[in-house]
Amino acid sequence: MTLPQQDPVNPQKSRTGLSRFLHAGKYSLQGLQAAWFEPAFRQEVICAFILVPAAFWLGQSWEQTALLAGTAILVLIVELLNTGIEAAIDRVGLEWHELSKKAKDMGTAAVFLSLWLCGAVWAAALYHRFIA
Repeated sequence: MTLPQQDPVNPQKSRTGLSRFLHAGKYSLQGLQAAWFEPAFRQEVICAFILVPAAFWLGQSWEQTALLAGTAILVLIVELLNTGIEAAIDRVGLEWHELSKKAKDMGTAAVFLSLWLCGAVWAAALYHRFIA
């Protein structure tokens, strides 16, 4: 006995190969476009546009360059995840709830830690290059 075939809830799941890749790329660009309207993300993108090229100037090896540029990009990644968490929580409801607050606070804490990591790596590189 065979079960009747159902339409997938998400058409992306039935795509394969190049079609799936192209559609995923389109959705990724839409996500970046949506994030651009978040002031924190815009500020961090501006900083990344400065820091990533500066990493090639400041880094004295490919490992240092990758670490410096990577921490700047990591901040953007964590901000995108935090924004996604906040959007999902807001979709459920805008009323105050302890679990919603906890999820949003943890997302914000992740952004905070990524900013501290980026700042510490850059401070250490600057110290090593110009003071030590």
